[in-house]
Amino acid sequence: MSPSITAEPLLAGRTAVVTGGAQGIGLEIARSFVGAGARVVLGDLSLDAAQAAVDELGGSEVARAVRCDVVDAGEVDTLLATAVEDFGSLDVLVNNAGITRDATMRTMTEDDFDQVISVHLKGTWNGTRKAAAIMREAKRGAIVNISSLSGKVGMVGQTNYSAAKAGIIGLTKAAAKEMAHHGVRVNAIQPGLIRSAMTEAMPQKAWDQKMAEIPMRRAGEVGEVASVALFLASDMSSYMTGTVLEVTGGRFM
Repeated sequence: MSPSITAEPLLAGRTAVVTGGAQGIGLEIARSFVGAGARVVLGDLSLDAAQAAVDELGGSEVARAVRCDVVDAGEVDTLLATAVEDFGSLDVLVNNAGITRDATMRTMTEDDFDQVISVHLKGTWNGTRKAAAIMREAKRGAIVNISSLSGKVGMVGQTNYSAAKAGIIGLTKAAAKEMAHHGVRVNAIQPGLIRSAMTEAMPQKAWDQKMAEIPMRRAGEVGEVASVALFLASDMSSYMTGTVLEVTGGRFM
């Protein structure tokens, strides 16, 4: 009987930062990274929620919590510096933080528009540019930006969110071109209908309408987004940059 060969975990010895990491997709991505051997730093507006997530992930040996408003470049600097200072490197960044302020154009306020654009688009830009500056010195790194199917097709009541999520795709591709020769890869994920506390609070009629558009006839699970993020963060995707992977069950192909 041949001896078993144990493959090294995909992210062994690497440090990842996840924004909006205290809950939902962000927390699940962090969990998958820890499972793959990484140390993680969770940035979130709620330090208490981020610390609770750290405890859930295994404590300070593998994770850190930092309060971070991604719209504030200085706070993003502090978040990324924590990875380098506490764990020795910054190898992966996932720009996941986001908010929604849904309303039709007729009723949407300027503040509703500005806040969503700022958190998603400026926040992703802050994270991408700040992380890229650190990663280019190491001549390696992976940045994963979380967009949305709403950035591909546009959704009623989401002129702000759809615009921001579409902008993230353009930002990802431009940054990928700038950083490729520095060894830094920048890719994006567009999730579709993913089962979460937020989506399950939808009116049944809205849920049923979305389900009817999905060839696989089910909602996705947060773990199914996290596994794609793990793929893009790891060397398994070493020849991929500027790509957009849809995790949608085939919706709006």
